[in-house]
Amino acid sequence: MNREKRLLLGDEAIALGALHAGLGGVYAYPGTPSTEITEYIQNSPIAKTRKLHTEWCCNEKTAMEAALGASYAGARALVCMKHVGMNVCADCFVNSALTGAQGGLVVVAADDPSMHSSQNEQDSRFYGKFAMIPMLEPSSQQEAYDMMSYAFELSESLHTPVLLRVVTRLAHSRADVLVRTEPAPVSRVEPVKDASQWILLPVNARRRYQELIEIKQPQFMQASIDSPFNKTNYCKATDAVGIIACGLGYNYVMEHYDKIASSSNILKCSQYPLPNEEIKKLAEKCSEILVVEDGQPFAEEQIKALVGSDYKIKGRLSGELPRMGELTPDALAKALGIEQEKPAEKGECVVARPPALCQGCGHRDVYAALKEVMAEYPDSRVFADIGCYTLGALPPFQAIHSCVDMGASITMAKGAADMGLAPAVAVIGDSTFTHSGITGLLDAANENAAITVIISDNLTVAMTGGQDAAGTHKIEAICLAVGVAVEHVRTVVPLAKNMEEIKQVLREEIEYQGLSVVVARRECIQTLARKAKLNKAKK
Repeated sequence: MNREKRLLLGDEAIALGALHAGLGGVYAYPGTPSTEITEYIQNSPIAKTRKLHTEWCCNEKTAMEAALGASYAGARALVCMKHVGMNVCADCFVNSALTGAQGGLVVVAADDPSMHSSQNEQDSRFYGKFAMIPMLEPSSQQEAYDMMSYAFELSESLHTPVLLRVVTRLAHSRADVLVRTEPAPVSRVEPVKDASQWILLPVNARRRYQELIEIKQPQFMQASIDSPFNKTNYCKATDAVGIIACGLGYNYVMEHYDKIASSSNILKCSQYPLPNEEIKKLAEKCSEILVVEDGQPFAEEQIKALVGSDYKIKGRLSGELPRMGELTPDALAKALGIEQEKPAEKGECVVARPPALCQGCGHRDVYAALKEVMAEYPDSRVFADIGCYTLGALPPFQAIHSCVDMGASITMAKGAADMGLAPAVAVIGDSTFTHSGITGLLDAANENAAITVIISDNLTVAMTGGQDAAGTHKIEAICLAVGVAVEHVRTVVPLAKNMEEIKQVLREEIEYQGLSVVVARRECIQTLARKAKLNKAKK
C-alpha cells in the first residue's frame, strides 16, 4: 500500500482515517474538542466526490440514532461529539450494545481534561464500560489514523459499536502521519435481515443481553489481548517497576523512555476491555505499578481490584499523579522521580486572559438591556445556558445566575417559577434551543409558566466556530408550534440604537404572568466578517 506523509491534528487524523476506511457518513453536533473531525470531512474532496452525508445534526442523540440507522442499512457510520455529548446520546448509545451493528459503527468521544472549554471533565471510558462494548484510545496522531480502519473492521466482525476516546491534547495537536494515498471504496454490507435483534422488546432484549454477556464479552476480551495497539515491553532488571500507560499517557511515558528503560516494564493499553491476564503477568514481575492515564482513574480502579488491595498501585487515586486536570509531562516526570531542568508547563509569567464577548456582538446588547431591566426587579433571576452568551456571567455584565447544561435555562426557570420565584428569565442561544431547549419550552407552554425566554439568535453555532444552526429562520415558528401565544412571541434586533425598544419589550413580557419568548436576532459578527471576506475574494 502506497503511503504519504501529512501534518495532521489528531481530529484530522481521525477524519481522514474514516474517509480512507470507506466511510458512508458522519453524524455529529459541534463541540470542542471534537468539532474539527466533522469539519475536515465536510471540506474533504473525497466526501464531496462521493456525496457522503456530512451535515450537522440537532444534537448528539439524533446523531447517534441516525448513525445507528446508517449501520442498520449496511454503511460505515461515524458519530462525533465531545464528552458531555455522551450524556445526551446515552439512551441510544447504551441500547446499541444490544442491537449491535451491521455496517461498522464508530462513536468518537473527545474528552476535555482540565475543562479547557467544558463544564466538567468526565471520562467517556466509563460509558464504554457501562455499555460493555470495545473501546480504543490512541496514543498518537498516527494511531488515531490507523485505528479508524481497525475500528470499522472490529465493529463489523464482532457486530458491535466501537467507542474511540481521545483527549484535548491529542485532538488539538499536530504530528506527521503516514496515510494511504488512495482511499478504500465506500464500504457496504448487506442491510439487516433479522429484525428481532433491533426490536428491543423485553423478550428480545433479554436474549440480546445474555449474548452480550456470555458470548460477546469473551470475544471483546480476546480482541483486546490480540490487539496490535496493546503491547508490553519488559526490561532485564529483576527489581523493575511496572508502568501501565493508557492512550496519550503512553506518549508521555515514551518522552522519558531513555531515563526509565532499564528499570521499567511498560504495558501500553490502547484497547479495552483491559487485558487482564497481561496485567496479572506484569504485576508478578514488578513490585509496584504506576497507572498513567489522562482523565479519571478509570484503569487504576480496575487494576487495583484485579491485583488485590495488598499490591501497590500508584496513580491518580494514590496521589502520585494529580487527581484533577489533564495529565502533563511534568506531572508524569515527578511521578517517575525524574528531575527536569526545564519544565514543559507554562510559567508564572503567563498572564491569564479571561474570555469576553466580541466587541459588536449582539449578545452584548441583549445583556445591556436585560441588566438594566432586571435592576428594576430586586428578586429576579436569570437562568442562562451553554454558548457564547454564558460569558454574560463575567464583567462587565454579570447578568446571569446559572449555567448548568445544554437546554437547562428554560426548564430551570420554569422550576423556579413553579416555586414562586419571580420574575424568572431564561437566556438561550438559537443552536442550544434546537439542541435541547424545545422540549423545555413545550413543558412551559403546557402549563403557561410565568417565565420570559430570551432566545439570543446569532444565526450560527458561534461558540464552536460558526457551523450551521439547525433552527435558522425557524425559531418563531417552532415557538408557536409548541404552544406559545402568538402575541407573546416578540422579535427584536439587538443594536444600541434599538435599546429603548428592547427594554420596553422585555418589561412588557416580564410583567405578563405567563409564558413569553423574545427572539433577539442579529448575525454573529465573526461569521458575518468571514462571509464578507469570502464574497470579496470571489469578486
